[in-house]
Amino acid sequence: MRSRLEPIKEIVKTLRKHEPLIMNWFEAKDAISLGAVEGQNNKLKSSIRKSYGFKKASVLKIALYHRLGDLPTPEFTHKYF
Repeated sequence: MRSRLEPIKEIVKTLRKHEPLIMNWFEAKDAISLGAVEGQNNKLKSSIRKSYGFKKASVLKIALYHRLGDLPTPEFTHKYF
């Protein structure tokens, strides 16, 4: 805070305001892995990207349940060739 540069003072204020959250990251560094969360997030985003043609949100919801929950795909009455 002794700096005469105003941007440096703003950075220090921001760091002081978020200090508990920053310290949590250092304390839980090797205890928590976010790889599984990132994997689920990528599956979710790819499913949403594939579903742009759906006319109802309920169909997207069912597609997400099947994609993220590994639910079985129902048998259709006919197959496309």
